[in-house]
Amino acid sequence: MKKIYLNFIFLLASFAPMLTVAHAQEAWPKGQTIRFIVPFTPGSGTDVIARILANKLADSLGASIFVENKPGAGGTIGAGIVAKSNPDGYTFLIQSSGHVVNPSLYPGLSYDTLKDFAGVTSLAQLPNVLVTSPSAGYKSLADLVSKALAEPGAKNYASAGNGSATHMNAEKFKLAAKINAKHIPYRGTPDAITDVMAGRIDWFFSPIVSALPLIKDGKLQALAVGSSKRSSTLPEVPTTVEMGIPNSSYIFWVGMFAPSKTPKPIIDKMNAQIIQVMKSPAVVAQLDKLGAEPMLMAPNKFDQMVRDEMAAAAIIVKESGMVVN
Repeated sequence: MKKIYLNFIFLLASFAPMLTVAHAQEAWPKGQTIRFIVPFTPGSGTDVIARILANKLADSLGASIFVENKPGAGGTIGAGIVAKSNPDGYTFLIQSSGHVVNPSLYPGLSYDTLKDFAGVTSLAQLPNVLVTSPSAGYKSLADLVSKALAEPGAKNYASAGNGSATHMNAEKFKLAAKINAKHIPYRGTPDAITDVMAGRIDWFFSPIVSALPLIKDGKLQALAVGSSKRSSTLPEVPTTVEMGIPNSSYIFWVGMFAPSKTPKPIIDKMNAQIIQVMKSPAVVAQLDKLGAEPMLMAPNKFDQMVRDEMAAAAIIVKESGMVVN
């Protein structure tokens, strides 16, 4: 009898992990508030995508979603908060492609980019647009490059922070165009745009979602987009490659991550819900107005993409001489 009892206990113990996982998937999110940590300022491209998703996903999940901005240090402050948060499915990181650059720029990170996060999915890709002040007098991208080449080190360019997607796009452009200019990092896109409009900054690869209204109002001048193809929202603006600068295109993506020990059923459920929401006509229409496109994939595919892009980013950081200002 004792042997049968022990076997029964062993059998229950072997099923316990599966029961716990199943319960996590079935119960989550229990109507509790979910936090989306955005490591950039309000109004940045990453923030805009996060808020579009949060508004629609809250209804789909039947839970409140709170978008919390934790800007600074190229997105590493917000990422560090999520890496150390409880892996219970109530805290997620909405991060840009700058996430894969930071390990090469910040050797003393408080987290491990690969070990401390589990990819949920990429969300969208959105082109950056190289903007200048109309008063700066740049007639075209070729004119900007010509003047930068004529005055090595005299020109400057902004980013939304060291290692951000806007920084990476600018460094790829600078490396491909063989120009020497000074990098000025900001805490976020809005501050960078303000100084470009004021003429204190020569150029900035801004997310189109943030710059578009100002371009249409004539407060910013768009010289080129940094993506591999033209934007549907600025069809008259050529790409940097079209303007004769090969190997200068850059994909600016936004994605979602969870703390690495978050139960897989929760990650899978979040992935499925996001794909459903991001493919909905209402969200696609919103993204289209911003020049963005849905970019969705399975968690394991997203994790692999992050690994691949980290390796590629390390090469660019080394070749361009990128440093933390």
